[in-house]
Amino acid sequence: MRAQFDVTARTLRFYEAKELLFPIREGQKRLYTRRCRARLELILQGKRFGFSLEEIRQLLGLYDLDDGQTTQLARTVAIARERLRAMIARRDEMTLAIDDLERQIAWGVRTLSGRGVALAAE
Repeated sequence: MRAQFDVTARTLRFYEAKELLFPIREGQKRLYTRRCRARLELILQGKRFGFSLEEIRQLLGLYDLDDGQTTQLARTVAIARERLRAMIARRDEMTLAIDDLERQIAWGVRTLSGRGVALAAE
């Protein structure tokens, strides 16, 4: 499972300690079921999207409600929309910062060129 998901044993133990994964234990060995694999895939996807471990834990906990995962899906959509808005805002801030930096670099190059200083090509 570690190789399949490119995670360390320490990561798996951490998620187990946080009650996100529940492998079957046989002595020191841990056996990861299909459900564990599905949960790990969701955990890693949630982390990639910026969900907190607590949000992920709560969402995974909603799976077992007897409503065909309607509550889980509705809550996931709500959190995902919030996360998407935040990601778009960060992207827009980065775009402005990049544009500003490019203008500053161009100004610096023009200023140096006017003073006879040649810069190495990029």
